[in-house]
Order: sequence, then C-alpha cells, then structure tokens
Amino acid sequence: MKDSNCAYCMGGELLDQFGIKICDLDVSQLILFKEQSKPGRCIVAYKDHVSEIVDISDEERNRFMADVTRAARALHKAFHPDKVNYGAYGDTGCHLHMHLVPKYQGQDEWGGVFQMNPNKKYLSQAEYDEMSEKIKACL
Repeated sequence: MKDSNCAYCMGGELLDQFGIKICDLDVSQLILFKEQSKPGRCIVAYKDHVSEIVDISDEERNRFMADVTRAARALHKAFHPDKVNYGAYGDTGCHLHMHLVPKYQGQDEWGGVFQMNPNKKYLSQAEYDEMSEKIKACL
C-alpha cells in the first residue's frame, strides 16, 4: 500500500524536502529530520501507507513500537539527551509515523510541546551524513 503523494511512501524529492533516509528497520524506515535544532531528531515511519496505529494488527503494532524503541536507544547512545519526546501527529500527512525529539537540559524548553518545524538549524550534507552514520552505528 503506497500513496504517490506521500513522502514516506515515495521517498525521493518529496522526502528530501524535510528528511534523509538513514535505513530500513524491521517494519519501518528511520529518517533524519533535516531541521536539527534538537540534535538527533528523527522520524520512524511505518512501511505501509496507513493512517492510524489501529489500522495495523497487534503484531505489526508491536513490531513498529520495537522499531521506535530501537531508534530511541540509538539516539540515547549516540547523543546522550536528557529526554527523548515522542510525537505522533499526521494531521496533514496521513501516514503512520512517530517523531523522536531529543531534548537537552539547558538547551531546550521543558514542559511544553516541541515545535513541529522551527526552521532554526540546518546542516551541511557532510554533517547530515556524519549524524546518520553515528545513529546507524548505534542501532
């Protein structure tokens, strides 16, 4: 099940607008969010174009959440955040995915929802590559 208008389904130029695929996981893909005001911010996107977590079987949900957990562990190992926040929205892009947003004491606001796309910090391609490799090595 793929949607030709969905960045998570199609990749390429649609995904390039906001993310860089790091790798495939068990039932999802791990994507580095280009806006890096929260160092290590990633997205775990389910392999198929479904809107809601209730649209997949219990087994698939457990596998998806295992992918989210695996990615979160890698972020903790690679970047040592004080907290990782998890966001599952999808109001505009109805593809099951979860944002993993590392937060760091003294650098981040606490007690509120992270900004979806603050447009504050973008990296060079070499920096994205280095960050992606660091995350991959920690998976």
